[in-house]
Amino acid sequence: MVVSFLLIGLTQLAFLGSIIFLENRDPTKTITWLLILGVLPLLGALLYLLFGRVVRKHQLYRHKQVWREQTEEIMKDRQLRPRVEDVDQVGNLSMNKKLARLLFNDASAPLTLNNRSQVLTNGQETFQALLAALEGAKAHIHLEFFIFHDDAIGKDILNLLLRKAFDGVEVRILVDGLANQSLSKRFGELRRAGVEAEGFYPVRFPFLSSRLNLRNHRKIVVIDGQIGFLGGLNVGDEYLSRSKKIGFWRDTFLKLEGDAVHFLQTVFLNDWNGVTHQDINNPSYYPHPQNCGNQLTQIAATGPDSDWGSMLQIYFVALTSAEKTISIETPYFIPDEGSVMALKTAALSGLDVRIILQGIPDHKITYWASRSYIEELLESGVRIYRYQKGILHAKVLILDEKVGVVGSTNFDIRSFSLNFEISAFIYDREFARRLEHDFQQDLADSVEFVLQEYKLRPLSNRIKESSARLFSPLL
Repeated sequence: MVVSFLLIGLTQLAFLGSIIFLENRDPTKTITWLLILGVLPLLGALLYLLFGRVVRKHQLYRHKQVWREQTEEIMKDRQLRPRVEDVDQVGNLSMNKKLARLLFNDASAPLTLNNRSQVLTNGQETFQALLAALEGAKAHIHLEFFIFHDDAIGKDILNLLLRKAFDGVEVRILVDGLANQSLSKRFGELRRAGVEAEGFYPVRFPFLSSRLNLRNHRKIVVIDGQIGFLGGLNVGDEYLSRSKKIGFWRDTFLKLEGDAVHFLQTVFLNDWNGVTHQDINNPSYYPHPQNCGNQLTQIAATGPDSDWGSMLQIYFVALTSAEKTISIETPYFIPDEGSVMALKTAALSGLDVRIILQGIPDHKITYWASRSYIEELLESGVRIYRYQKGILHAKVLILDEKVGVVGSTNFDIRSFSLNFEISAFIYDREFARRLEHDFQQDLADSVEFVLQEYKLRPLSNRIKESSARLFSPLL
């Protein structure tokens, strides 16, 4: 009997191993999964069933074409997209035409010129601006967050939304279906009050779900189709630095007005359609904006449904197109080999490449995995800093003080491949310099890694780094 069970178990493991082998995914991931399955058969099989299965793109978003059709309709109606060949006349894209083309072709991200933005540093500025904008809503409010806690700030926003819904404003809330169990309990109350609330890919039967590992990491707010927000903050007291355990929380959010808001709206409504199958495309959701400014902007929505692995390609092109400086702020730094090569090549070519990482971790595995890349990058001339004032959570990229990128995208494998993300690429010197101002302040609150000192780190740290890096393809 025991032998029979062992044979059945070995047969099942061999079958699972063959499935992993034939998926033809990234070789590193394949080897990692096979190694875990071989060393820890039962745990490996469990982890693979929960997190490892590949979901084919056509299974994710069968309505993805809706996004493209809506985008084309908006561009046609508003005449929003300058030709990439003409951007020198309307913006400072002389060094980034390739990036602009890629964003349009790969991520369906049109160029829009009639825009203005406001950088919101940390939770205090963000929630003050957000609450004021929500208070002024007259027609509709759309919110999409990875995490939405039912705590003090969460209750403040929910109570405001309930009041707005009572006044006749359309309110829709979309949150990730795995990370928001506390808010999900209030869905009934919200719906009875007229608020439409849904969870994105809710997980009811984890072992039967092939989407458990695909999370909606986007943070989007659209108000009356005229004001938009996006960035790194979720809704919760910790993002206002109210948590005694976590302490100070450093983050960046962005307020947008102008034509670019239409594409934030389209991203939200496309995600809403994916969950509810409601096709909402009334022109009233896309009002003609007033003259807002001249910030050339592209909104890039990327995820596992992207045709070409969009964000990974976009970041690679962004890094390789820089001519003088690259400034990166990211809490989680687990790059692929191509991104590492791009950073090292840029530094060896004489560019000033600076990266600020977490010095105080909120997730230990990603913290140690990030540190496994530091030594080789330092050797190439990349300058790396660890933030000391609190938890660093901002996701910012600045190129040559000409281009600024703010969004939900971390510089890691999960954001590049598994998460649904949103980012704003703004080609404007003043905007880039505003981000650089915050970057300089964060440098003052950071400690730089010194190569010779880092090489002397304890063996225990090296083991943690290597172990975390080994599992990083699964994160």
